[in-house]
Amino acid sequence: MKTLLASLLISSAIISAPAIAGDKCDVPKDEWQSEQSFRDAIQAKGWEIKKFKVDDGCYEIYGYDDKQRRIEAYFDPKTFDTVKMKVED
Repeated sequence: MKTLLASLLISSAIISAPAIAGDKCDVPKDEWQSEQSFRDAIQAKGWEIKKFKVDDGCYEIYGYDDKQRRIEAYFDPKTFDTVKMKVED
């Protein structure tokens, strides 16, 4: 029984690992668009950036979206696609 439980736990960890890894950006630095281009694109959407940083290969911002909700969001630095976003109402 202990062996079965251990196997299930290990299998679960292996299966969930790609989902966790998929939340981060994997773009070579030479393919990134500039920080200023990113800021311009975000502000054009009506968003306000309070804090900007690079985290795990993504552009990460803290600020407000166009509905004035507080957000924490990660973006692909090449395409500016949203990778992950947390919204506080």
